[in-house]
Amino acid sequence: MAIKIYKPTSAGRRIHSVTDYSILTKNPTRVKSLIRSKRRNAGRNNQGKITIRHQGGGHKHSIRLIDFKREKMDIPAKVQTLEYDPGRSAFISLLAYKDGERRYILAPQGVVAGEILITSERAEIKPGNRMMLKHIPIGTFVHNIEMLGTTGGQLARSAGAYAIVAAQEPDYTTLKLPSGELRKFQVKAFATVGQVSNSDWKYVRIGKAGRMRHMGWRPSVRGKAMNPVDHPHGGGEGHNPIGLKYPKTPWGKHALGVKTRNKKKNSKFIVKRRR
Repeated sequence: MAIKIYKPTSAGRRIHSVTDYSILTKNPTRVKSLIRSKRRNAGRNNQGKITIRHQGGGHKHSIRLIDFKREKMDIPAKVQTLEYDPGRSAFISLLAYKDGERRYILAPQGVVAGEILITSERAEIKPGNRMMLKHIPIGTFVHNIEMLGTTGGQLARSAGAYAIVAAQEPDYTTLKLPSGELRKFQVKAFATVGQVSNSDWKYVRIGKAGRMRHMGWRPSVRGKAMNPVDHPHGGGEGHNPIGLKYPKTPWGKHALGVKTRNKKKNSKFIVKRRR
C-alpha cells in the first residue's frame, strides 16, 4: 500500500498518514506553458455571496493544464514523468509526442516513465492507450470517459477511479460507472484503458484540523450545536437531538431522501440507477 505513516511524535501525527510519493519522478522539469496560477473565490459567486459553505484559505497552488481530450490521433507519445498535481487526487504524467509537443495527462495505474502510449480508433489494450469504446473488450477497466463525442473525458477521473465495460451493442456500449450506475455510451466515444493512478489515496487519514485548513476546507459546525436563530436543529440545553421529525438544511429544506437530479437531464441512457 502506497501510504506512509510517521512515528507518533504528536497527537496529530499519531493518526495521520500521507501518500507515498517515492514512485514519482525526482525533480521533474516544469513545463511553464502548461501551468497556470489558481484564482480562489472562497465559495463566493460574482456578487461576493457565499454559495458553497466551508471553503476558504488554503495553501497557494498552481493548476496543471490536463489534456482530457487526447485528440492527437495515431501519434506515439513517450511518458516522460510521473508527477504530483496539487489540484487533484490522481498523479499526472507528461507525454512527449513524436511531433515535439508535450502535454499532461492523468497517469494510469501501472504506467511508468519510458512507456509509449497512443490515441487511436483501435489500439493495443494496455493501460494508458486511448481508443473508441466499441473496440474495448467486455470486462476491461477504463477511465477519462467521454459522454459526448469531442467533449473530452468527463467521467472516472479521480484517484483510483475506473468504469467497467459491461456490454457491447451495435450503437451503444454499456459501462458500469464508479457509482454503480449502468449507463449506455455511444460506441464512438473515447475512453482511456486502465484505472486512474494513486488508488490508495482514499486510505489517507488527515489527522488534524490544520491540515484541512491547508487544503482550503473551513470548519463545518453541527446544526444542533447552534442557536435556534441560526439553524432549524439548534436550541435546547446541553447535548440534545435535533428535535424535529426529519433533518433539515440551514434554510429549512429537507436534507434526507430528497431527489436532487435535474428532471431536465436525459435519463434514457441509464440502464440501472446507482445504489
